[in-house]
Amino acid sequence: MRIRNSSRRSFVKLLAAAPLLSQITARDFYAYAAAALGNDLRQNVYSRLGIKTVINCRGTWTYLSGSLEFPEVRQAQVEAAQHFVNMLELQRAVGRRLSELTGAESGIITSGAAGAMAAATAACMAGTDDKCIWQLPDTTGLKHEVIMAGGRSAFDSAIRLTGAKLVLTYSPEEIANAINENTAMIYTTDLGEKLQRELAIAREHRVPMLLDDAAGIPPVDNAKLYAKMGIDLYCFSGGKGLCGPQCSGLLLGRKDLIEAALLNSSPREGAVCRPMKVGKEEVIGCLTALEIWLNLDEKKLYAEWNGRVDRIRKLVETVPGVRTDTFIPDDGNRYPTLWIYWDQQAWQYSIADCVQELRVGNPVIEVLGADNPSLVTAVREGKPNPKEPKEADHIELVSMTIKPGEEIIVGQRLRGILGAARKKAAA
Repeated sequence: MRIRNSSRRSFVKLLAAAPLLSQITARDFYAYAAAALGNDLRQNVYSRLGIKTVINCRGTWTYLSGSLEFPEVRQAQVEAAQHFVNMLELQRAVGRRLSELTGAESGIITSGAAGAMAAATAACMAGTDDKCIWQLPDTTGLKHEVIMAGGRSAFDSAIRLTGAKLVLTYSPEEIANAINENTAMIYTTDLGEKLQRELAIAREHRVPMLLDDAAGIPPVDNAKLYAKMGIDLYCFSGGKGLCGPQCSGLLLGRKDLIEAALLNSSPREGAVCRPMKVGKEEVIGCLTALEIWLNLDEKKLYAEWNGRVDRIRKLVETVPGVRTDTFIPDDGNRYPTLWIYWDQQAWQYSIADCVQELRVGNPVIEVLGADNPSLVTAVREGKPNPKEPKEADHIELVSMTIKPGEEIIVGQRLRGILGAARKKAAA
């Protein structure tokens, strides 16, 4: 009876995947015919350099070039590139527009969320005093301690390069005890109730807080939520879910601190954040991306993303022994995400094996496993002596960065390699 039920389940899964398998057959036929006739249109600026493009199922990782810009963002950048403009005047005008859109007092476009971290830190230490701005990263006589809620991170060099000293804390009580006359800023990535508690402490002690929510859009309402909460400074990446220029970010918050952040940044010669240049194209592009998001039908967008991972799910589940789960994270990168499991020990085929086989294949497919190819290996985040990470028991596929139609390629490729691994183990 068990065998009969198992066969029945397999048949049902094959039946669900049948329309997708038909698409695959048709697509492969037309691709073969086009290549035979010399009509292969896959050449592009990257292939001419000998570089393979990637089917990105891993998400908006910077080393994989973030996300793809909205078409309107690309067009806005083309228009911006045709004129000269005073960059300080542009940033201040954009700040006024960002205030209208979000409810924050002001904002600027930065060179990513890390650039926003650096500019915010410099602002809280040097303010708008040119003598202090020129003095950084020498912090003599300045408030220079930044309290790190939750300890260190791989991105805290953006704070340290301004000359700031990190003070590590692991609870709201430790934050309160760490505040002294040298405290310039509190940095946090916490959300929800924990953020509320930390914000109350910052207000009580009149210390500016920077919330780093780099992957916090979507939902775009976060851009307004943090303004309503009265957070002094908060930032997002422009090149992740916002779908703006990869080398852009949003820093929003108090008008006085935003002005100080601007004066400590490019284009000001002598400012510590001068190397973090953001061009007029990125400024206009990032602003345009936010305007687009505020007018998007998010339900429709999520339905499209769900459809992509569901098609992959149907294909991979035709392999007996493969199990899947779909969910949306609630702490950033909030996109429908597919988890795929199999018995690594029985199949003698690990998560790392699968990730590598997809990575070296043609086309190159990137999925989220346990590795991080962009991490400086010496980095140690959070508390000292952290526990050893658990061995990965699944791969993750993030819907947002999968282009329409690519899910069929991904599903068929996974179906092929997982099916082969299962058969090899059973032989």
